[in-house]
Amino acid sequence: MTTERVSHETQDFAPRRGWRPDGPLSLGITGLWLSIIVLLPLAAIAAQAFDDGAGGFWDGITDPAALQALGITVVVSLIVGVVNVVFGTVIAWVLVRDEFPGKGVVNAIIDLPFALPTIVASLVLLALYGPNSPFDIHLAATQPGVVLALTFVTLPFVVRQVQPVLMELDTSVEEAAAVLGAGNRVIWSRIVLPALLPAILSGAGLAFTRAIGEFGSVVLIGGNIPGKTQVASQYIQQQIEVDEPVNAAAVSVALLVIAFVVLFLLRVVAKIQTRREGSE
Repeated sequence: MTTERVSHETQDFAPRRGWRPDGPLSLGITGLWLSIIVLLPLAAIAAQAFDDGAGGFWDGITDPAALQALGITVVVSLIVGVVNVVFGTVIAWVLVRDEFPGKGVVNAIIDLPFALPTIVASLVLLALYGPNSPFDIHLAATQPGVVLALTFVTLPFVVRQVQPVLMELDTSVEEAAAVLGAGNRVIWSRIVLPALLPAILSGAGLAFTRAIGEFGSVVLIGGNIPGKTQVASQYIQQQIEVDEPVNAAAVSVALLVIAFVVLFLLRVVAKIQTRREGSE
């Protein structure tokens, strides 16, 4: 009886052969879902961008106003990426290596930009740094104001990429280097930074790609001034309002290409770093 019961229990808990998490059905569902959510909308945007042919697409992205908006977007997003690299790494370091009252609250606040509607962020920033600023700091309709807004919404990316790597980093190597006489600068540049670099670059890339397509956080504080504070997303909205969907789609495709190139380069860097670590 005992043998039969064990046999029955084994059969009951044995994985069924009709479905596997990595089987063809799962792959088909994944491919279908990605096609509906990602590929079809991207294909529709690309098709609309070429409604007037390749010439219409080229005219759309080479229009002076479009080039200005794209240039401002890329430059501002690069600045946001650099700011996030510096302060995001510092914040991650403090959250992992230091203990202080309210640490859990600070750790939770980091994710607030993900939960807060971006238009609310723009409204709050306008109230704090607009014409009626209580601090007498006026950043409305300026590029620093756009940088501030984009930095707010992209804050978590570098922090959340670097934080788990710091948590898993073996501190004994740093302690050994300190015992051997290495200073803080040498320990940081030779031991800590190489280990964090892939995560820092990944977070910076994600922050950059989020910034180039951001709209809600800059819509109020940015001012939407062509050639000065108008970013690509605002230019796209403007073209839709004046019934120029081809121009809007062309600039959208340009943003998609920029984001894809950045993400592709990040994957290449990550693979190179993984191979280097494997060879060591």
